[in-house]
Amino acid sequence: MKKAALHKGLFITGTDTDVGKTYIGSQIVALLHQEAISVVPRKPIESGCKIIDEELQPDDAKHYYEAVQKKIPLVDICLYRFEPAISPQRAARLVNQPITVKEVQQACLDKVNEDDFLFIEGAGGFYSPLCEDGLNADLARLMQLPVILIANDQLGCINHILLTAEAIRHNDLVLCAVILNSKDAKQDDAMNNLEDLKSLLDVPIFSITRNQNIDIDSTLGKHLISISK
Repeated sequence: MKKAALHKGLFITGTDTDVGKTYIGSQIVALLHQEAISVVPRKPIESGCKIIDEELQPDDAKHYYEAVQKKIPLVDICLYRFEPAISPQRAARLVNQPITVKEVQQACLDKVNEDDFLFIEGAGGFYSPLCEDGLNADLARLMQLPVILIANDQLGCINHILLTAEAIRHNDLVLCAVILNSKDAKQDDAMNNLEDLKSLLDVPIFSITRNQNIDIDSTLGKHLISISK
């Protein structure tokens, strides 16, 4: 039986690392914040942090910090931080700080009120290692939030999207949107992954062109706001 979500919210994941989760996710958070929705972002664990003033600074989490106009402490957005730019699971092992998926879940839930809209970003792809005893998929399954899937809009992404969508559903989660992020300025004009995917997936699918901002009045913006209410 499907568990009930602990909070209203969304879980953003990707088909792989470096597909634009933070770029898009922070825009979503800024959009909801602008609409006076009590959105609480969480990037609970981040590797590849730089040491600045003797403190590890999480670059991805800072985008969410800016998205809520610095009204939520950065430490609440990202509690677990590691320097090596590798999977958080291995980065934690290197410093003998194994973290469990339950601890990551607690970091997501800490200081979140009942009426808040929780927005969680994992690390890497849906099946990427996240912590000592879990993948991103395990955290998503614990949270039971609807999932937004981000993919780089390129040749071969349809296979990755369909595989990840199947994995999301296999974990008894709801895939509420797929967003194609066009990171490459040069693409074959004959390619149309958006059109092809619409015949393969029964979920809302959107396309973002290179460096495009998500507008409140756009179809994607309206869809995201409707999910949050």
